[in-house]
Amino acid sequence: MADPIVVEVPLVNPNEPDALVVDVALSEGDHVSAGDVLCSLETSKSVEDVYAEVSGYVFGLAAKLGSTVTAGNVLCYLSEDPQWTPPADDDGGPGDDLPEDLRITEPALAVAKELGLDLSTLPVGVLITERHVREAADVESVEAPPADPSSMVVFGAGGHGKTLIELIREAGQLELVGVVDDRLARGSDVLGVPVLGNRDDLTSIRRDGIGLAANAIGGISNMASRVEVSQALAARGFVLPALVHPTAFIEASASIGEGAQVLAHSYVGSDAVVGRGVIVNTGAVVSHDCVLGDHVNLSPGCLLAGGITVGEATLLGMGVTTYLGINIGANVRVGNGAIITAPVPDGRRIATGSVWEG
Repeated sequence: MADPIVVEVPLVNPNEPDALVVDVALSEGDHVSAGDVLCSLETSKSVEDVYAEVSGYVFGLAAKLGSTVTAGNVLCYLSEDPQWTPPADDDGGPGDDLPEDLRITEPALAVAKELGLDLSTLPVGVLITERHVREAADVESVEAPPADPSSMVVFGAGGHGKTLIELIREAGQLELVGVVDDRLARGSDVLGVPVLGNRDDLTSIRRDGIGLAANAIGGISNMASRVEVSQALAARGFVLPALVHPTAFIEASASIGEGAQVLAHSYVGSDAVVGRGVIVNTGAVVSHDCVLGDHVNLSPGCLLAGGITVGEATLLGMGVTTYLGINIGANVRVGNGAIITAPVPDGRRIATGSVWEG
């Protein structure tokens, strides 16, 4: 009997080693034939199916709906033997003695041990790579000066970044001193705001006493990227205040979380709860008693009826509407113009213009 085949996570995008699992076509122990789809992976540029190269039984499946996987890591094993057992993780790999919910690659763990980094200081909810570890170690070695409570930088210079620049100016309460973006040259500008550098410059920017930051990564292609940036900013000592456009209306009984962004002509109703890092985009309506989990993104014109619950890192597209009292799970993606009439499970993808009836 042939040895089991190792299926590795492919490199979908050369500039993005991590990919989001947006569909899983099988379960542990299932039998697949050569050419069957194992799962679908999404980056900021594309979605790619992963196929079985040979027939066999699936073991050690690492792909979970809504999780992030890294190119080169083991996705699963394919064995001819239905009783085969995958190798145990007993060699000091990432599964050993880690803080609860921490996900870290083996190279990153090795670097963390080499640097003596306290693993409990690393963020959860994203896959930790070597870059995260080295950034965290740099932060630990620097004692940040007192923060200026009014000076702010915006991380990200795309369309959402420009929207936040305009919002901050219109509100007139904070001093916007610069933009941080990985694609733009230091010294250039965005809407007249100077580019101070890229992600690698965040620590030095914080050392200069700038205390506030706004996360302008919308995360439309990959919600995990928005979560990661919020955590990177917080790890360097930046405070992420809630930003509310002067034309938005928020009822007095509503709650707005740290880093949330409520844009022009939107509405947040009575006793609604808007979590950390949420985007309530232009013209969106969050009716009474809604609860939005952390880093939810409501696109322009999205209309939530009363009592809707939305799980963390879910994206609702432009013009999405809902029935009353529905629970929408975490890591859900709903296409533009869809109508939601029934509860939505975690990780579900709902097509543009469709009617979701469960």
